[in-house]
This record gives sequence, structure tokens and C-alpha cells, in this order.
Amino acid sequence: MNFRQINADTVKNTVKKLFLDCNYNIGDDILCALKKSKDKEKSPVGQSVLAQIIENDEIAAAEQIPLCQDTGMAVLFVEYGDKVVIENGSFQEAVEQGVREAYEEGYLRKSVVSDPVFDRTNTKDNTPAIIHTKIVPGDKIKITAGGKGFGSENMSAIKMLTPSYGIEGVKDFVLETVRKAGPNPCPPMVVGVGIGGTFEKCAELAKKATFRSIDTENPDPRYADLERELLERINKMGFGPAGLGGSTTAIGVNVETYPTHIAGMPVAVNICCHAARHKSAEI
Repeated sequence: MNFRQINADTVKNTVKKLFLDCNYNIGDDILCALKKSKDKEKSPVGQSVLAQIIENDEIAAAEQIPLCQDTGMAVLFVEYGDKVVIENGSFQEAVEQGVREAYEEGYLRKSVVSDPVFDRTNTKDNTPAIIHTKIVPGDKIKITAGGKGFGSENMSAIKMLTPSYGIEGVKDFVLETVRKAGPNPCPPMVVGVGIGGTFEKCAELAKKATFRSIDTENPDPRYADLERELLERINKMGFGPAGLGGSTTAIGVNVETYPTHIAGMPVAVNICCHAARHKSAEI
């Protein structure tokens, strides 16, 4: 069996570039959605807010500066080929070093504390990162990286529904979570929904859903319809851009699913602000 060797520095440099890129350059899918929303927004104040968000994103890209002061906690989804061997270092440390260099050399705000409850001392380099790894066939590594701000992360929720709740129970929980969040997640928002798996798996699915381009839809037409319905109903809530009123509370709803136990139907909602930062690369 032939294995492909990838130098740890290649991983480090790729991760570093991804985090600089995603913090400076908003995705085309997000920018396009913001522009379309501005044209359709019914509120003059909402139109003005959207225009300012678009201008901010364009300035950040032109000057290569962070598009938001909260440059997030580093989150990565990795598809790791089973025929890959890392040489001259470990994959984990290469990723962490890439995050360190991006946040230090790119003047990105460092927001990670070493202990969640007692000490809460800043690690001063934005590590450790959150790494979700899936082993896949092949000799390549695909990395999708993003910085997750906590103004929106704090508005996320999970609920262990039972099957008797059905699809209406899923809808009610998603809408209830967004309604409770109100203006706090810096709308317009991207809403990631994970359904199925176990407690921790559906939370991972919801996070992964926020990393999916909002100009795509779930391949299952039933869930694609659910995405469209939820987006429409969320926008009828009226929170609007920056929570100042209007018809653009969300610019995207993405649903991801996974098989689950016969007795359960877990649902997680991960809310992301309009600075939905994520970039991908393949090594």
C-alpha cells in the first residue's frame, strides 16, 4: 500500500493562510446574499445597516484587515485521507501552530482562555483549536477552517426531542431558539440546524451546517423545503439587520442530518452572525 507523505509545515502554512483569509475576506455566498437582501429589505434603517455591513466587508478585503473585532475561536473540519502520513511533526501540533501564527502575525484578536470556569487566563495565541476529524479514503487532506465568534455562539441551543415531536417539534424548537436570540447574534444571521445522531453529534452537525455555503441546499428535497420554510418564518419575526427592525433577520438556514436511535430525535441550533467566516483548502 502506497502512502503519501505530507510535511507538517505544509499543514501549518495551509491552516495559517485559511485563518487569515477567512478573517479578512467574507465568502462570496455571504456577500451576494447581503447585497440581494439590501435590495429587497423593506426597512430604510435595515437597508442602511446592510449597506454598512457590505461596505465594512469590502474595506476589510481591500485593506486585508479583520472584518469583525471578534475574530473567533478556531474551528476546523478535517477530512483526513487514510493514505496520508505526516512527516517532521504531528498533524495536531501543525494545526495549532498554524492558528498561533495566523492570530499573532495577522493581528487577530486572541479570545481563548485556558480554563473555562476558574482561572479564565487568556492563552495569548488563540489556541487550542476545535478540530473535528473524519477519516476518508485517499491521499489528501481537506481542511475547512473558520473563526466562530461567541456573540452568536452563546445564542445556540440543543434539545433532546423524542420522535413523537415530529417535524413540527423540530420547527418549533428552531424558531423558539432564534426568537429567544433576538438581536443578540448580530443579525442578519446564518442558522445551522443539526438533526439526528447523539447529543454531541447533532451539535457538531449544526456547527458544520454553518460552514456550508448558503447558496446550496440539502440534497434531500424534504430538508431543502425545511430550510426554505424556516428562513421565511425567521425573516417574518421582524428583528431585521442589527436587530433594528426589517425583513432580513437571516440570510441562510442550513440543515444537516444523521441517522439516530429509535428512541430519539436530537436537534441542535448553531447560530452564526453575518460574519460567517470559513474557507477551505485541500492538501
